[in-house]
Amino acid sequence: MMIDLIGKKTQIACGLLCCCSMAYAQSNDNSEVVVLNAGWEFSQAGTELWRPAQVPGTVHQDLIYHKQIPDPFYGINEQKIQWVENEDWEYRTAFTVTPEQLKRDDAQLVFEGLDTYADVYLNGALLLKADNMFVGYTIPVKSQLRLGENLLHIYFHSPIRQTMPQYNSNGFNYPADNDHHEKHVSVFSRKAPYSYGWDWGIRMVTSGIWRPVTIRYYDAASISDYHVKQLSLTDQLAKLSNELEINNILPQALQAEVRINTSFEGNTEKGISQAITLQPGINHISIPSEVLSPVRWMPNGWGKPALYDFSAQIIVEDKVVAQQSHRIGLRTVRLVNEKDQDGESFYFEVNGVPMFAKGANYIPQDALLTNVTTERYQTLFRDIKEANMNVIRVWGGGTYEDDRFYDLADENGILIWQDFMFACTPYPSDPTFLKRVEAEACYNIRRLRNHASLAMWCGNNEILEALKYWGFDKKFTPEIYQEMFQGYDKLFHQLLPTKVKELDADRFYIHSSPYLANWGRPESWGIGDSHNWGVWYGQKTFESLDTDLPRFMSEFGFQSFPEMKTIATFAAPEDYQIESEVMNAHQKSSIGNALIRTYMERDYIIPEKFEDFVYVGLVLQGHGIRHGLEAHRRNRPYCMGTLYWQLNDSWPVVSWSGIDYYGNWKALHNQAKRAFAPVHINPLLEGDNLCVYLLSDHLDTREKLTLEMRLTNFAGKKAGRTVVLPSLTLPANTSQCVYRTSLTTLFFPAKRPLADDLRHCFMQLTLKDKSGHTVAETVYFFRKTKDLLLPKTTVSCKIKQKDGVCELTLLSPALAKDVFIEIPLQGARFSDNFFDLLPGERKTVVITSPQIKKGEELPLTIKHIRETYN
Repeated sequence: MMIDLIGKKTQIACGLLCCCSMAYAQSNDNSEVVVLNAGWEFSQAGTELWRPAQVPGTVHQDLIYHKQIPDPFYGINEQKIQWVENEDWEYRTAFTVTPEQLKRDDAQLVFEGLDTYADVYLNGALLLKADNMFVGYTIPVKSQLRLGENLLHIYFHSPIRQTMPQYNSNGFNYPADNDHHEKHVSVFSRKAPYSYGWDWGIRMVTSGIWRPVTIRYYDAASISDYHVKQLSLTDQLAKLSNELEINNILPQALQAEVRINTSFEGNTEKGISQAITLQPGINHISIPSEVLSPVRWMPNGWGKPALYDFSAQIIVEDKVVAQQSHRIGLRTVRLVNEKDQDGESFYFEVNGVPMFAKGANYIPQDALLTNVTTERYQTLFRDIKEANMNVIRVWGGGTYEDDRFYDLADENGILIWQDFMFACTPYPSDPTFLKRVEAEACYNIRRLRNHASLAMWCGNNEILEALKYWGFDKKFTPEIYQEMFQGYDKLFHQLLPTKVKELDADRFYIHSSPYLANWGRPESWGIGDSHNWGVWYGQKTFESLDTDLPRFMSEFGFQSFPEMKTIATFAAPEDYQIESEVMNAHQKSSIGNALIRTYMERDYIIPEKFEDFVYVGLVLQGHGIRHGLEAHRRNRPYCMGTLYWQLNDSWPVVSWSGIDYYGNWKALHNQAKRAFAPVHINPLLEGDNLCVYLLSDHLDTREKLTLEMRLTNFAGKKAGRTVVLPSLTLPANTSQCVYRTSLTTLFFPAKRPLADDLRHCFMQLTLKDKSGHTVAETVYFFRKTKDLLLPKTTVSCKIKQKDGVCELTLLSPALAKDVFIEIPLQGARFSDNFFDLLPGERKTVVITSPQIKKGEELPLTIKHIRETYN
């Protein structure tokens, strides 16, 4: 039970402080946790002007709340907030200690996250000089506590000024070009790299208490770490080792009992109890346990992500003095990275079965990390699961995510590829820096290793590729260039793999992504994972993705604007031009908005209106990336994974994301959901032949399926013979071509030249099971959209509305291509969007949002491609 107690206000000499609002968390053990979550104040150092502060939070959020800086996301306000990073900031609070708390054997002050250079003072004593955003700090404070009021004060040093002496003495400027400042000091700090700017990110270099602060009171002993280590797993038996790190607080040996309890879906398994003698200080205890007939944790699409509840209790004199619990998934995950006849494989094997990885690259959900609520995490994982994804890569330029992120990944069956937080530039490797990285690695490996979702560790993003191919050999002296390689070896070949082997030995570690393949060197594509930026930076066509095939695509992407309701949050109508100052301020790619237009010219008729350009750009991105996703799935088992760049945004921006900052699905996320369906029909032209592939991620073979292929013109009339393929067998976990024919045989009778037919008709493909139920369906067009003779048509719409839900029934007499339903409610969810409405088809779309009210008119816009023509 959690009880909120509001502390009294107390006047002290240096100003007004509020005692913290304290929450006392009492579990089954007799320890006590006091959450310091309110009553904080902050000040710009040297001003003595104190204002209320939010904790957890950042100085930027506090300044925004007090109107000391403008909304950083609006217009060109990014330029107006840069002064904040150059200042020091102070935070303070007071809390009360009771006589009972002071009598406890021990007290620990716990900071789960300080950003970044912070001096912590308690009652006049310097407790800590923090220097790493990515670690938590646990500090024994019993000797510093006072009965009654206690004063806690944190001094945050500017991360820019703190590292400037390192920059000045370094002798060269690191090639960290995503650091949007002429002096690249970001590499010296263990701090989220993206906060210094990125090619999709605002520069907002934060300071603050970004994760919770608590005081924990104990008697006798505490559990510092509890690792449920899986030793072996069969269908009959799971053998485990419960590995505990226990701190005996007392100065003498302590007789205690350890109890391990296991339950599954509320049913308690047999508990284990063991008597132990705890020596003063840290004790390492291993207790074996077993689970009979274990239910395996399965990834999304393969079954239920079953989780067992494990708890460990320390009992002294019949009292539970400490307890920890974890939700554990029993499964095997292996990254198969082995030489073969095509080069070197790269794929996940889950519970002994090769799995095609379907997913995206994740960046932090906000430039201000503490804005991310539990609801936003839950919504994101619902989006991930609904799009049929099974893998998410936590990219190395952000943060090690909050525990809620990994809990939700466990619960939803989403495997996590976890980067360490290094990206796109060499880093220092001096002893102090290496010591910080070692602490960071130990902290996060221990924090995350119990999660079933955690599939692998990766040392960094693109640093080896950068060293080899980004021209650093010409930019720096041979001595500095060699020093960069030596530093790479220390960090990514020595320190990090050593820590993974020591603390999480059963998980795969790879030193970089990609570790060999390079998108400009075709001879390398057969080895390992690839980041293919031939599309976008190389300006290659989307069709190139059919032949530029990797073993595992861990990055590729294409940009779009967010939809207009998101653009309206940062721009005024006078800014609605693709090269306006505001649009360019929200476009961080070196190539910029003009490249979207270049690609659009290839496949679409470019609209004149800005709003239509935004819409067509969304459609372009969705279809283009879907083309790649299908190519990768189609070419399994040579290619065994596709993670597009990128899943989400950290602010409202023009970017590669499939979901914008406000949670709106772009066309890309809708198209990914279709391309990632467990069974998917993938037709395409190979020369003059139409080929139809069936793709399955099911673990069982499907038999007696029927595939029907019907040609129809845009007015809804039959345009050629219907092809029916009966009695098809779709093997488990495969891609296979089930039909191949010359285009000329599809059109009968041929009253016009074939090219004319292809411009005004489509093929509807439907796969049904033996009971006649639709298993999969898709629509295929034979020509680029700009070459289709799309008809003018009007989409009619009937609306049924109640609180929270709006149901639309759409109908069009002729084809309406890429229908986009737009409403001005951020984060509204659509059962479908960016779809082709076929002639005469009645299509029902359900929109859900808490902002939808019965009886209130919902502003609604329905748009399709033909309406954007001049």
